[in-house]
Amino acid sequence: MFSWILALSLALLLGALASAYLWLIKRRQTEVQHGLAALAGMRWRDFSRIVHQAMAEQRDLHPIVDAEDSDRGTSSDFLLQRGGQRWLISCKHGRAYRFGAPAISELAAAIDLTGAQGGILITEGQVERDGVAEASKHPVEVIDGSALWDLLKPYVPADTRTMVTGIARREAVRHTGIAALGAITLGLLAGMGYMTLRSDDTPAQAPQQTAAPANPPAAAAASAAVTAQDDTPPVVEAPAPTAEAAPHHEDPGNLVADPDPATLARYQKAVSKALASTPGVVSGIWQTRSTLAVERTGEAADTWPRICAVLQRYPSLRTTRVQLNPRPGVDEPVRWRQCSTI
Repeated sequence: MFSWILALSLALLLGALASAYLWLIKRRQTEVQHGLAALAGMRWRDFSRIVHQAMAEQRDLHPIVDAEDSDRGTSSDFLLQRGGQRWLISCKHGRAYRFGAPAISELAAAIDLTGAQGGILITEGQVERDGVAEASKHPVEVIDGSALWDLLKPYVPADTRTMVTGIARREAVRHTGIAALGAITLGLLAGMGYMTLRSDDTPAQAPQQTAAPANPPAAAAASAAVTAQDDTPPVVEAPAPTAEAAPHHEDPGNLVADPDPATLARYQKAVSKALASTPGVVSGIWQTRSTLAVERTGEAADTWPRICAVLQRYPSLRTTRVQLNPRPGVDEPVRWRQCSTI
């Protein structure tokens, strides 16, 4: 349950962050980009008209009545006045313009020549960093990029404004959908990863829970020994042999050929202990009731007779399938052998 809560929480968090960025930042950038492109696509007459309108309504700058002073002789620069003070407006129509410090210095010189109080550079292009720094040294205001779109947006034709905002909104919706799918995917991956980690931890705890009843035959034997000891007259002091000591003292002739499961398990345990002390053999582990895996360090020709010597002591284990694993660091195949056949 926690994994799905984690997935849902992560998906909601990522989706909220992505939506906030796309609608508050990215949509604004997209609108400015398309808005400047729409301004650059206007004819000069339409562009200059909305610039005059914006200057009149937002800056209180109006055309000079004297026609001789209203134009410097170029179509992109014109003089406006506010309270009897002149302002030089320089409009560079087009997105290809890049203005540096020299262009700003030239505009400052023109301001001095016309006797203007200051100047405003308006362009859909871009003023470089050195140009902005140069403008701060003179009475020059720079309006480009997002500042220009904010200034002229209320005065562009309604259909153009609707088109620009619609493009930005549709792009934001499309990107939000993609971001939502990505957030859901990441959330599901996180939840599945958490479930995988939990499932990997579970098997490690299972042996601890089942370790207590791992050797019921030995426990039963011990209980039987205690019962027998209680029922035995006090004169009998010698206890019965335990399960672990039996393989070392039993006569091979007395071993059961068809033992019950508990006796067979005792025989197999005795074989594993005997092999662990056999030269050239590291361990003998019973994989199934009739399959014994042997780890060795000696040559197969030397260790195999010793393994058979141990197994042939027990009639019920003489036909055991033995898996001789390769020696550590030696490139050799796994060998399957049998000491005896039925």
